[in-house]
This record gives sequence, structure tokens and C-alpha cells, in this order.
Amino acid sequence: MAEITLELQDEKIGKELYSYQKGAIDQIFEKFETAPNDYHLLYQLPTGGGKTVIFSEIVRQYLKNHSKKVLVMTHRVELCRQTSEMLTSFNVRNKVVNSTANLDDQAEYSCFVAMVETLNNRLNDDKLDISDIGLVIIDEAHYNSFTKLFKFFEKSFILGVTATPLSSNKNLPMKDNYDELITGESIEDLIKNKFLSQAEIFQYDMSLTSLEVGSNGDYTVKSSEDLYTTNSMLDQLLNTYRSIAKGKKTLIFNNGINTSIQVYYTFKAAGYPIAHLDNTATKKQRKQILDWFRETPDAILTSVSILTTGFDEPTIDAIILNRATKSLTLYYQMIGRGSRILQNKSKFTVIDLGNNTHRFGPWGANLDWQTIFRSPNFYMDRLLDDDELESNFRYKMPEAIRSQFGKSEEVYFDIIATYKEAIAKGESSKVVLERSMIHHGKICVENSEDVYDALALAKLLNDDIDHRIHKYAKCISKSTHNFLTWLKEDYQKKLNAYLRKNFDEVFEQIHGYPPED
Repeated sequence: MAEITLELQDEKIGKELYSYQKGAIDQIFEKFETAPNDYHLLYQLPTGGGKTVIFSEIVRQYLKNHSKKVLVMTHRVELCRQTSEMLTSFNVRNKVVNSTANLDDQAEYSCFVAMVETLNNRLNDDKLDISDIGLVIIDEAHYNSFTKLFKFFEKSFILGVTATPLSSNKNLPMKDNYDELITGESIEDLIKNKFLSQAEIFQYDMSLTSLEVGSNGDYTVKSSEDLYTTNSMLDQLLNTYRSIAKGKKTLIFNNGINTSIQVYYTFKAAGYPIAHLDNTATKKQRKQILDWFRETPDAILTSVSILTTGFDEPTIDAIILNRATKSLTLYYQMIGRGSRILQNKSKFTVIDLGNNTHRFGPWGANLDWQTIFRSPNFYMDRLLDDDELESNFRYKMPEAIRSQFGKSEEVYFDIIATYKEAIAKGESSKVVLERSMIHHGKICVENSEDVYDALALAKLLNDDIDHRIHKYAKCISKSTHNFLTWLKEDYQKKLNAYLRKNFDEVFEQIHGYPPED
């Protein structure tokens, strides 16, 4: 696409606009001219598409052609600073309205930038004159914290911008606060035209039924930390990084500070360069960590969602979703952190350890944002819950373990089909686990010379046993944590006992001759 250089008073502005950005600006200004002065317009563009560039040029043109002022609202302090700097690069003189700002000189400014909570306090204290605000721009408009301020701007044109026009609160749909949605370029088109990098997604079938959903509609921190701080989950994260992302600059997203800290110590003990960052870090600590991350080619940064917005680091090569989310917006924001393009970067890696790709579809797939905007509940209600997602999973042994069972043609055992068959014959459901255990015993014997080899192989089946136990528990509709723990321990004891008692017999059945003494 052609680049369009904008000029102001014979001086080049410090940014260049692409044709799709100019097209969006033309569409939005057409609404300025034809819609009522109090119209609420929402504009969607994927992360990395340049939303801040677009609305900064809108502010520049608006102030040039209108006598009224502009207010830009953000939800975080960092975004306030970044937005102010971008507006300045467009020759827009602006004032940041923060908690310490002196507003005695506000009459000298035509553009203000404010964080929503600070602005709310200033407006309620009558400290900011908004009588002449003609245009209000809301960055990351899907956050509902902005809506409480709409009452102050009943005569202003409101422009919301977001990558995902889906409210963060199911009970407060965006269609109730915006009259119309304009959609920008799709991720697919931005990748095709080399404005964004292509995501190579590695997804894993994860057992997440222990997760609980909180009042905000997403998984609770406690249930996430209970799951993702287990040794098996930390080991899977580390092993997955080693096999797919080792040596790449990697950003890990977690749900919970303790999880991120445990991830830090796990990678640190393995000898990898890693840092942890959460919202308790001071500005100085945050800057030091992000500077280190930027300058270190193989750096790993484990975090707790605070880098989903207002963070732009194009050198990121890999994103690991070490968490599950029910938020489509968060899913797109997390992966979008790796989509920035560089001269030598056209692809980036995504490792999904939260079934998020199963839940929402691949990042970059074209979504019908107009339908989602108009009927958000219809879209959300069609998403599969964890039980439905996991009912379609088929456990696949990691290659390192599967190689230990190389003499077995098939290591998969269908718990659900076996359960249905047993029930149809009027048998007890207990026979399902008995037949599963016999199958496990068979593949252990197939790949062993003696009972001690078989018992050693049985220790490698923990994840497979866990998967089968969860499948069985769903079949009998009984899945409390204590029950599952007992069932797994009982299964492992019985498998070991079965191998000790029946090794010689099973070996002879398989090979046609008894094992050597």
C-alpha cells in the first residue's frame, strides 16, 4: 500500500500514514460532517494497525478545521504518556491532566489527555472546563470504566477506538453506548500487506476443568494459580519452551503473581535468562526490566497481564499463553504483543497452554465484528465451555515418552467409547478403568525385557493416566478434586500390582514365548 506523507505549514509531521489509515480517517470525518454533534462512533483496528497514529491525525485535522477542543481518554498512566508523545509528534500541543497537573493554564490548550479515573475526579471536583469540548476520543474503548464519564459529554462527538469491539462486561454491551461501528483492516490483510507478522500457533490439549469462573466472567486467579503452579504444569511449560521457543525473545502471560514468580524460579533454575514483572514494580524497576528485555536477544519475561496494552516491543519472537481466559479481547491483546513487524521478522511463535485457540479460533482468523458488536451475547453463548472442549481432546504422548513405547502400534485408549459399550451391556462402570489398566499393562510389557523395565515404563504414564481418569470422571459425572486424586493413586497402585502379578503371562501372550529368567 502506498504511504501518504502529511504536511502541516510546509513542515513534515513525524509520522507517515498508510492508505488504509487515511481511508479510515476519511470515513470518520465523513461521520463528523453528517452525523449529529452528540454521535457515538466506534472504530475497530487490530493491535499493531496504528490506532494511535490514526486518531492523532484526526485530532490534528479536527483542531485545524473546528473551533472546539479535543479530549483523549485512556485507562492507564503509561498510555497517557504515550498518547501525549504521539500527539506532539503530529504537532498537536496537548496537556496531560494527571493528579498533579496545574490546570490554571488550561485555556491555552486545545487538546487534553487524561486517564479515566483522574479525569473523573477532576470533573467531579469541577477542576476542568469541558464546556468547549467538541470531540472526545476513547482509547481501548472496550473497557467499561469510560462509560461513567459519558454524562459529562452529552453534547460532544465521541469516538471510541479498540482492537476488539466486545465489552469487557457481558452485561454492558458496547452497542448500548455506541451508535455505529466502523471496522478497519483485518489481521489477515495486515499480514498479507506486511504490516503485521504471521503467527505460528502451537496449541496443546489442556485439562482445565479445575478452573473456576469468577463474577467478572473470567477464570479466577486462585483456581488458575492452583493449576498452573503444579509441578506438572511448570514442567510442561519449561519443556514446551525448550522444544519450540528456546533462544527466542519470549513473553509469558500468566494469571496470578505467584504463578509468574514460580515460572521465574523454574526457568532461572534451568539456566535461562528470565525476569518477572507485575504491577507491584516501581517505575524504576519496570524501566530497568523492560530495558533489559529489549536489549537481550534471548530474554524471557514472565508477567501478569500488565503488558497487554501500552507495550510495544517489536523484537518479541515468541508469546506463551500460560493461562486460560474467557475474554476474546485479552486473547487478541496477548498474542498481538508479538505481531509487530521488523525488517527481518515476518513470523512469530505462539504457544497456547490454555485451550484459548480451541475456544476462540486461530488468532488472525477473520471475525465478523459487526455481528459481534450488534449481538455480543449470541457470539459469547456459542463458545464451548471447558467440558465440551475437552470432550473432543485425544491425549497424545510427548515424543520423548512415545519413543519409549516404540514397539506398540497404538498407545491410545478410548475411555468414552469403552464406557458407552460397557453401559450398553449392563456392566459396571468400574470395568472401564480395569480395561484401561490392562491396556496400559500390555504396552508396558510390550516394550520391556523384564518386570522391572515394565514398572519403570509405568512411571512415565502419569499424564496419560491423568487424562484417562478425567475422561472417566466426566462419564460418571463425578469430578471432585479429592475423588480424582484418590482415583489416580488407586489406578497407579493397581497397575503396578497387575504388572508384578501378570508380567510373565502377558509377555508370553505377546511374544509367544516366556521371558528369559
